[in-house]
Amino acid sequence: MITPRPAHLQPRYDVVVVGGGPAGLAAAVGARESGAERVLVIDREPEAGGILQQCIHPGFGLHHFGEELTGPEYAQRAIVQTLEHDVDVLSSAYVLDVATDRRLKVTSRDHGVAFLDAGAVVLAMGARERTRGAIRIPGDRPAGVMTAGFAQKLVNLGGVLPGRRAVILGSGDIGLIMARRLVLEGVEVEGVYELMPHANGLNRNIVQCLHDYDIPLHLSTTVVHVHGGERVQKVTVAPVDDAYRPDLGRARDVPCDTLLVSIGLIPDNELAHRLGLRLDPVTTGPVVTSTMETTRDGVFACGNVVHIHDLVDYVSQESMLAGRGAGAYATGTPTPPDNVRLTPGENVRYCVPPTITTDREHTVYMRVSKPMAPCTLHLGDVYQRPLRYVFPGEMVTLKVRPRFLEGFHGGSLTVSIVPREEGGSA
Repeated sequence: MITPRPAHLQPRYDVVVVGGGPAGLAAAVGARESGAERVLVIDREPEAGGILQQCIHPGFGLHHFGEELTGPEYAQRAIVQTLEHDVDVLSSAYVLDVATDRRLKVTSRDHGVAFLDAGAVVLAMGARERTRGAIRIPGDRPAGVMTAGFAQKLVNLGGVLPGRRAVILGSGDIGLIMARRLVLEGVEVEGVYELMPHANGLNRNIVQCLHDYDIPLHLSTTVVHVHGGERVQKVTVAPVDDAYRPDLGRARDVPCDTLLVSIGLIPDNELAHRLGLRLDPVTTGPVVTSTMETTRDGVFACGNVVHIHDLVDYVSQESMLAGRGAGAYATGTPTPPDNVRLTPGENVRYCVPPTITTDREHTVYMRVSKPMAPCTLHLGDVYQRPLRYVFPGEMVTLKVRPRFLEGFHGGSLTVSIVPREEGGSA
């Protein structure tokens, strides 16, 4: 769907959203629903929709739209919903800078360099893939080494195969999906190699993308060397010990002409650094409140900029909240301050948001450090819930309702996930 661009830019908007992916589009809708009249979405791509445009596989929308959609279908619905709310979408544009007074410097093909004032700003730039350089794989630097997301763009949008025999390093969801996609296009996928003793993608992707296509998954194994001249000729793989040190005595060579790297995503926080926002050392995204406001007044963040999500449905739900918060801030609507801090406990790496209020329902997102089954989730001593299993590759969500916090007016609650034997029955 071609997104119409505004013929003229206003000097001031109630809310400006940086990023036109699913997070930015949902945030814009949330801002309009909370009373913001002039809302602008700025996206650097020619069309809004973000990464969804290249995700042609199904599996999106079950939670947010109530039916299974492909990525482009989900993006189209989000764009239509945004335009129906009279939101301006400026594509082929880039935000060069955001000042502390929420003045944005924007460059675009249609309007050149422009300065915009905003009542509130929402950061929704998404995430970037880690590259080979992030984990410093030794060896040559031939053609054929690329991230799984770039390979997905080549195949699904460009109609170009990255190679004929591929090795995939890392078991992130994009790598798993590309393993299946390459097999469907006639590419031989030798295997997926994962450093950790467990996969890092969703269980459904492990089953549907690897097991259903007989693609081997090698856990506790990594690539230790890349060989090749102009093109990749082979890679050397080796098992790792409990400290993740490769056992070179058991290394072996795997002939291939392509190495896809799927080793995780990093929140795109260039603007967050420029604004001097406080960043969480675990998620590497901005620290936010229960309304998704950052440590800078009037600046909100949502989606993969804050923490990496499994499902785009969760991104949309979280971003609607950020948009509502931004709209309320821009229109001067007061919001109660957070009065409960959530502290990660046993087998919980982080909680987003880290603070909540006792007066309304909150959805808290968290990730675990290690697999565990069966287990119990504890919210301090005020609530507990049994879980069949938890897995590092799958986000855990908890709806904290006001009735859980009756009689609790402030302070800190530890969120932990413990084995069922220790946690007792819930």
